Amino acid sequence: MGDSDRKVFILDTNILLHEPLAIYSFQEHDVVIPMTVLEELDRIKDSKRDVARDARVAIRALEDIFHDATPEQIAAGIPFSNQANHSGTIAIFADYEVAETVHAFMDKAGDNRILNGVLYLQQEYAPREVVLITKDINMRLRAKGAGVYNVDDYRSDQLIDDVSLLTKGFVKYPGRFWDVVGECHSENRGRSTMHTLPISLFDKPFVNQYLIDEEGEFAGRITQIEDETVTMKDIGQERLMHRKAWGIHPKNVYQGMALDAMLDPEIDLVILTGPAGCGKTILAMAAALEQVIEKGMYDKIIVTRNTPEIAESIGFLPGTEEEKMMPWLAAVTDTMEALHKNDVCTDGSMKYIYDKANIQFKSINFMRGRSIQNAFVLLDECQNLTASQIKTIITRCGEGTKLVCSGNLAQIDSNYLSPVTSGLTYIVERFKNFEGSANVYLNGVVRSRLAEFAEENL
Repeated sequence: MGDSDRKVFILDTNILLHEPLAIYSFQEHDVVIPMTVLEELDRIKDSKRDVARDARVAIRALEDIFHDATPEQIAAGIPFSNQANHSGTIAIFADYEVAETVHAFMDKAGDNRILNGVLYLQQEYAPREVVLITKDINMRLRAKGAGVYNVDDYRSDQLIDDVSLLTKGFVKYPGRFWDVVGECHSENRGRSTMHTLPISLFDKPFVNQYLIDEEGEFAGRITQIEDETVTMKDIGQERLMHRKAWGIHPKNVYQGMALDAMLDPEIDLVILTGPAGCGKTILAMAAALEQVIEKGMYDKIIVTRNTPEIAESIGFLPGTEEEKMMPWLAAVTDTMEALHKNDVCTDGSMKYIYDKANIQFKSINFMRGRSIQNAFVLLDECQNLTASQIKTIITRCGEGTKLVCSGNLAQIDSNYLSPVTSGLTYIVERFKNFEGSANVYLNGVVRSRLAEFAEENL
């Protein structure tokens, strides 16, 4: 790639907070880091915000590149590497010097200094393409309004462009499934009936994908994919609807598929997505209690979730770690009350179950470095987690541990995430071809008719 073909990418602060090593995504081009970005990283690195660690990682990555360079070399640009396909450079630009040379913003606010620097570099590097990369939507709008020709989002972490394209974990066939299939090879393996079908009948199949039809009779799950054939386990919708865990029966076929996946010992990771009130948490807790207390498959239940401001406010609450976490895990305690509301003494039952199932409430901040063995782990509200944070949890799971991730992509609280960049979206796409995982979108609100109407009309 010649000099004229290489683009000049200017990175905003939020890019390095979102992915600290983002600079290496542009190694074949020239990267410019404005001085204002370094100042903002410096302010954030010592704060109590959950992105402080990311700021420190980004600063160390820049130090590794610039540690032996002279000021003149830093301004001109340091090569990323000596490889031919990575011929780009990275430079630091003193954006506070350009206020007098460009017709732009006069005040010294951080975003305005960055925009002034982009406008200046756009003139300096012309006719080369200068691109501002930022995750701030308003910054992109202001940049375009100020005269920046090329403004873009950072998309290297996006596996899909539209959340509507996210796989639901099942395929629903119109009419009867067997009318579509015709004849196939079937055999009994133990208590299961397996069908071998030509792969041409499926559109991008993956292991543990569920298959249902509108007639309400057929239900199956793909167990194996080969070059020309797909092997499928016949379950049947009636059998799905009769699955039971801790006294809970599915209210629809989607809950039936979710319960089937959570009760299958061959599946280590279950991902549940869907709107508020579709039953994600209550199904997960029922499956956990059934397998820990009734079947003795796991030794304990660990419940954890992320809260956007947890790093700042958890320390000010009284009590132990579990007592501090209780306000954020009220959804789980509400679920436990619902599961035992018909007992003679609900409080007594819950205390007994908490001890018997060894239920532990943990903060996600304290999960790093652990190794969790023989446990049922429920990671709730994980739409607010980045892919790296979810990786932290998944890589903690040792032998005999089952992990259930649940979340609603319509309820993201993080300032840095959108439905397509959420870690929940990321793991749904990354794990769909892993034989030890299953993903189910729970379609339909079953909490109440009020909640269903609100979900559809508000």
